[in-house]
Amino acid sequence: MLKIAVPNKGSLAEAATNMLRAAGYRQRTDPKDLTLVDSVHDVEFYYLRPRDIAVYVGEGHLDVGITGRDMLLDSGARATEVMPLGFGGSRFRFAAPAGRSHDVAALAGKRIATSYPGLLGRWLGEHGIEANLVKLDGAVESAIRLGVADVVADVVDTGTTLQRAGLEVFGEPICASEAILIRRDEATEPEGLASLRTRLESVLVAQNYLMMDYNVAEPDLEATTALASGVNGPTVSRLAEPGWMAVRVLVPRRGAHLLMDRLFEAGARGIILTELSAVRL
Repeated sequence: MLKIAVPNKGSLAEAATNMLRAAGYRQRTDPKDLTLVDSVHDVEFYYLRPRDIAVYVGEGHLDVGITGRDMLLDSGARATEVMPLGFGGSRFRFAAPAGRSHDVAALAGKRIATSYPGLLGRWLGEHGIEANLVKLDGAVESAIRLGVADVVADVVDTGTTLQRAGLEVFGEPICASEAILIRRDEATEPEGLASLRTRLESVLVAQNYLMMDYNVAEPDLEATTALASGVNGPTVSRLAEPGWMAVRVLVPRRGAHLLMDRLFEAGARGIILTELSAVRL
């Protein structure tokens, strides 16, 4: 039975659960449940703190897990990324009081507050910068105002929280993070991982495509199918009304509404866009 670690709270939890559910797996309905067995698919889910998942997987207690790339790198666990999952995107950045000139090269000797000492320490070492790390558990925005740090290094989504604290980011991102699927380093691929990966990939593909249906008079069929040819060509069938055709085609999500405009101009009518939960191409 494949043992899968899933975030039990935080920004990754809901999206991870929704993705697994879209991939066809059972998921817990009570947030107090710590485990759930999906016997149909021969998997068992463990709901854990996102920061602990890499450790459990790296030590071999669980087969795979969903966590953030930043948390994996910070943990130093013997685990590796299998695939990105397309949600939970963020940047790990330096920040300091706004209105001043800041340079990464001037970090040497500074006090840097962070909740990710492993990730930051590794980055500083790679860049030959010696600084004093101040490890804090949780939000670090107040560290400078309270006098315990000169600079902070933290996960930045929109940057609003830092701005409210009078801080601004500087320098290039230390790490570009998102939710990822991980497994143990140098271990035999666990049974069931290939199926899990295929199912998750099908959800990712579905996020980039929509199903489009429309009706079109037969003389305009060629013009409309030229605009939206699909992956292996559209599905075309005759309607009960003579001279009219029904078309179904997979289209990219990006630009879908512009495509609707063009199809309508080309003669398509009754155009419908439908969300998809999973697609295997």
